[in-house]
Amino acid sequence: MEYAKSQKYNTPELLAKIMGPNPFKLQEEMLLNHKIPAGSLVCDLGSGQGLTSVMLVKDYSFKVYAADLWSEPQENRRFFYQMGLTLEQITPVKADATALPFEKEFFDAVVSTDSYNYWGRDPEFLDAKLLPFVKRGGYIYACVPGLKKDCHDNLPKELLLSWTSEQLVYLRDIIYWTEIVNSSRDAEVVSIYEMESNEEVWADWLNQENEIAVNDRKTMGAGGGKYLNFIAFVLQKK
Repeated sequence: MEYAKSQKYNTPELLAKIMGPNPFKLQEEMLLNHKIPAGSLVCDLGSGQGLTSVMLVKDYSFKVYAADLWSEPQENRRFFYQMGLTLEQITPVKADATALPFEKEFFDAVVSTDSYNYWGRDPEFLDAKLLPFVKRGGYIYACVPGLKKDCHDNLPKELLLSWTSEQLVYLRDIIYWTEIVNSSRDAEVVSIYEMESNEEVWADWLNQENEIAVNDRKTMGAGGGKYLNFIAFVLQKK
């Protein structure tokens, strides 16, 4: 991919705010040929410091609620102002994905970039905790870090250089995620696929100097990336 939309965010200041493999590029690939109309009300679920939320407003013309449990809305609001956005365009919200503080059928779509795996592994999550807040016919676009093949019974030593077995529980293969999304009674699975993004988005992250990125270099420098992928899925509420 050329990541044409992501290139405008390729600045040291913005990349210093990323919290993992490049979320701009992941989101751009995930939303290729998306079906969410411009002007839609979208929840950026697990928005972190709001980078993906800014992109959703500026490059896709959505009105966005940036929902995250671990970032502070005041800080994100300041960042949004710095990026030239108003509260009419984007609203930061401190929210737990398993207890969203919105009205039912509030959103036209939910987008989640590199975070859904933290809460969405419960097969009941979609129908009980997320889809009630999406309008009928609305969409969910999500991508998660994953494994090319499940190896939890015999974890490669390369992966254990940076992460514990408990942390690796969050990484699963496409067979696992296919079972999760197909368990939903209230959504149709439009697609689920292994993404092209992997080496390049990891390289952008490993170039950062925060301690988490530095720690992740151990696994990736030892060739651990050969076990990893990103998985995307698109759902439409029935």
